[in-house]
This record gives sequence, C-alpha cells and structure tokens, in this order.
Amino acid sequence: MNEKLVMIIIFIAMYAVMIFKSKYRVHAALAAALLLIVLQIMPLAGVPQAINWNVLMMIAGTMVVVFYFIESKMPSLIADILMEKAGTVMWVAILISLFSGLVSAFIDNVATVLMIAPVGIAICRKLKINPVPMILSIAVSSNLQGAATLVGDTTSILLGGYAGMDFLDFFWFHGKPGIFFTVELGALATVPVMMFIFRKNQEKVETGERTKVTDFVPAVMLLLIVLLLISASFIPNKPEMTNGFICMTLAVLTMAQDYLRHRDRDLLKRAVKDIDYQTLLLLLGIFIVVQSLTETGLIDDIANLIVKAGAGNVFVLYTILVWASVLISAFVDNIPYVATMLPVVTVIASSLGAEPYLLYFGLLTGATLGGNLTPVGASANITGIGILRKEGYEVSFGEFAKVGIPFTLTAVFVGYLFTWFVWH
Repeated sequence: MNEKLVMIIIFIAMYAVMIFKSKYRVHAALAAALLLIVLQIMPLAGVPQAINWNVLMMIAGTMVVVFYFIESKMPSLIADILMEKAGTVMWVAILISLFSGLVSAFIDNVATVLMIAPVGIAICRKLKINPVPMILSIAVSSNLQGAATLVGDTTSILLGGYAGMDFLDFFWFHGKPGIFFTVELGALATVPVMMFIFRKNQEKVETGERTKVTDFVPAVMLLLIVLLLISASFIPNKPEMTNGFICMTLAVLTMAQDYLRHRDRDLLKRAVKDIDYQTLLLLLGIFIVVQSLTETGLIDDIANLIVKAGAGNVFVLYTILVWASVLISAFVDNIPYVATMLPVVTVIASSLGAEPYLLYFGLLTGATLGGNLTPVGASANITGIGILRKEGYEVSFGEFAKVGIPFTLTAVFVGYLFTWFVWH
C-alpha cells in the first residue's frame, strides 16, 4: 500500500479516537506513533529528533513550580482579587481569560495555562460552579495571544528567525503596526463572544476575607520563568533546549529550597507525582505522528495545494493561506507546517511582487489561532483539558467546540481584515 495512504489512514484513525473517545487520547497517540515506527514510515533513528524535548521540559518544569504555587495559596488570593473587581461570574470568566492572554503574549502558552488554570479552578470552587467553560476559555485565550510577541509561541520564534525580526519588530515593523496589534484586536473581539458564552452566569460574586499566602517563593519562581524566557529570546544562536533547561532548573531549585526549609518529604513526593504524565505522553505521541507527516511529504503536498489555488492573485492567495492554515492547524501541529510554509510563501510573494510580510503575518494568524478549533489542535488546549481531567471533568468534543469555534472564527476574521488593510 502507498506510504502516504497508510499515513493518512493512521492519522485519521488517531484523530477519530481523540475526538469521539476522549478517554483514550493518550492511547491513540502512542499507538499511532508506535505503528508508524513499526511500519518504518517514521525511521527509528529519527524519533529523538521528532520529539520536541524543549517543550516537554518546559511543561514538566513549569508543572512542578505551579504545584508549589498552588500549595502557597497564591492562586486563591488572585482569585479573591479578580472576584472583588469583577462583580459577576461572567466578568470573572472574562477577566481571567484576558489575563491569561496577556501573560501568554510573553511566555509559552502551555506554561501560561499551567499558571492561570489553578486560579480558575480556585474561583470555580469558591463559587461552586462547573469549571469546564472557564478553563477552556483560559486555554483558548492563551493560545490566541501566543503569536503577539516573539517569545509567546514557537511559531513566532520561527518567523522571527526566518525573517530576521527581533522582539520589538512584532510591535512596530517597517513603519507599520506589527502582528502584536493583529492578535490584540482579535483578542478584544472575543470579549462579546465570552459575554455570550457566559451570559447566564450573572450571579453576584460575594467575597469574604482575602486568602493569606503561605509562601511567596513559588510566585517569585514563576515570575523568574517569565523574565528568563523573555531574556533568552534575545540570545542569538542559543542551544535549542534553553527554555526547557530554564524551567527544569527553576523547578529543581523550587523543590530544593522548599525541602531544605520545611523537610517535608510527602510534599516533595506529591510534587513529582502531580506532574501530568498523560499530557506529556500525549504530546510525545503527537510529535512523532506530525514528524511522520513531514517525512512522507504530506505537509509539502498540502502547502503546494494552497499555493497553486491562489497563484496569480494576492488577495485570493492571502485568503486561502489564512483560512486553509486555520483548518490545517486544527488537526496538525502548526510548528512543522509554519516551518514548511515560510520559504514557500517567500517565493510566491516574490513572484507576485507582493509584500512578503502580508503573507507571513497571514500565515501566522491562521496557523496559530487555528489550533483553537479542536481540543487537540494546540498544546495549550491539551493541557487545559488535562487539568480538568485531573479535577474529574472529561471534556467532550462538543463542549470544547462551544468555546473554541466562536473564539477562533472571531479572532481570525478580525486579524485577517486588519493585516490585509495594513500590509497589502
């Protein structure tokens, strides 16, 4: 059987299980990855390179620091403050989602969800409401604003490296507003969407005495993660796993200082046990499957189809590029897709005599925000669902779609129009 056909069958089967049998997402991803290796579609020697160890280390390290962050009761204090400012449950959900987006513009989306979701969980416990819509809003808001800056998302890092853009170029570039404004306008446009989603949650929020924080060190460590990740973005030719080492180092330091101060072995064991190994395994499997798509040339095939369909007309190409990227990124990891499309987009822009940054920003808008269409389209969504699962809530495809689809369509449409009128 044709290798590409086999790849397509395995890929569709994996996502079908993930969508319709959400309890078996991890099993599906690992089984698909193993099958691809056994069939030699994914060469065994290429497996270590296919796995994004940097992302896995960032997630694991941040999970540890977040565990101590939760234990310190800092999320409960932030929850108290947000509730005091919000007035109603609806505005609590909106404020925490916007806060999540703001943070994710400067730190990895997954790390943001790991930091902010505990605050959402704490709020929902205090209010005794279902946390699913709020945590999903936090996750999709995080993914939405990841492309706003150079450090917010891997796809932004790819674009920055390819186009020679630094941190400030994402704000103002060649005398025009950068992609930061595209993303932020899209984020503001989602506020009415959230108002509709949470329209029934008009209960008044009653706040009592503010929670007292027991330890400020974990909060300082999280702040250090943010600052160091931003600082690392300015280092040229840094090792590939720099961000992962930053998060893991601070995780070890957090555990060590806490143990030396309190000598609490049980807390140390719980910190290691609390790492969401299911999410890490799910991402590991998906990395291998997506690299297999690249190995078989399917991502190149998809990219070529987009290019051919819009050849000769800048607006048509731009439109196809944005919306096809949304659709593709809903099911395919956007990192290899963006990496593949950047040089293709450059050639097409040159042949049409068009401004390449129009297509670069259109590509990034569609590919980054498109992940919010499905529960498995972005690592931030997978992480948010993993947190809910640990709290005893299984999220169906339909439940996610109620939040993800309106978020995505609204944000992308606004960004699509803004980028066209500014850069065409």
